Amino acid sequence: MNEKEQLVLQLIKNNPFLSQQEMAEQLNMSRPALANIISGLIKKGEVVGRAYVLPEKNSIVAIGGANVDRKFHLEGSVQYGTSNPASVTESVGGVARNIAENLGRLGNEVKLMTILGQDQDAVTIEQQSKAFFNLDLVEKTSKNKTGSYSAVLDGSGELILAMADMAIYDQLQPAVIKKHEAVLMNAKCIIVDLNCPKETVLYLKNIAYLKKMPFIIVPVSAPKMKNMPPDLVGVTYFICNRDEAEIYLNIRIQNNDDYFIAVKKLLERGASNVILTLGEHGVIVGNHNDIIHFKAAKVNKVVDVTGAGDAFVGAFIHGIISGEHLHDSVEFGLYNAAKTLQSDTTVRQDLSPQELIHWRNS
Repeated sequence: MNEKEQLVLQLIKNNPFLSQQEMAEQLNMSRPALANIISGLIKKGEVVGRAYVLPEKNSIVAIGGANVDRKFHLEGSVQYGTSNPASVTESVGGVARNIAENLGRLGNEVKLMTILGQDQDAVTIEQQSKAFFNLDLVEKTSKNKTGSYSAVLDGSGELILAMADMAIYDQLQPAVIKKHEAVLMNAKCIIVDLNCPKETVLYLKNIAYLKKMPFIIVPVSAPKMKNMPPDLVGVTYFICNRDEAEIYLNIRIQNNDDYFIAVKKLLERGASNVILTLGEHGVIVGNHNDIIHFKAAKVNKVVDVTGAGDAFVGAFIHGIISGEHLHDSVEFGLYNAAKTLQSDTTVRQDLSPQELIHWRNS
């Protein structure tokens, strides 16, 4: 497609109900010229029929963070007040982005909805992500830099200091999301991380509830729990860790009995299914039928913990979307998390549908 065709197609994607005159005015061209372009798009199969209905691929839509993560590895112990010799590694990250890549590598059709700056970090994210999921719904802004996370680690790999610049996600408001409402209404499922403002989470929850589609909330961290809705009605899967559950429920979780109590309380808030992740101790999965503890998969050597939680979510959702039983989907997630812990990349490079099938049959 040429540049004009791409502009027209993007406009239709944003709002397929615009008239030709409205589109022509927005693109500053004559209506006959626009009609010719649309006719060409129909012939190419990019638009279906005279009503400009786009081919629907029934995608998984992941909404939230897409960052660049930088880790500064000190060569020795930290020395404050002076320069410390260090090596730096850089990778793309963000909870929604990582989940989207896991799902994409497993063969799913995925669209990421996020907001990026107009900078080199945005280019890096796009270049390293485009092979695994669709980026058509990504917004760009000049008001903030692309989200970033920087960590300083000592010689043994322990975290000394971490800094996160996530102010850009304050702009991921419902007004931005509504531009893609047609895509959301026809999604296979919606996944949202809590980088999104509370108003946006509520808006997405209502859409999913009205359309009766699977809706998954994945908190990013304990401080981000401020973006949680007051109840979980319409939330199909709520996936959180102990700290996040404590904050949301305003309780202390100190022993095994408390874990089961927390899951029960989260179900009482309205969630259909709750998954409480416990790191090396596995997960507790509950719904209104039962609450079960699953042990973590065996890990020979932990290389890097980054991305393990997102790996669990990605493989778990893949199982659910593929029609697997809830318990089998949990096992998929635990396996993928364990393999990611043994990888030096945030999303492991050997992940594929075939690899998952081979593990299952072994």
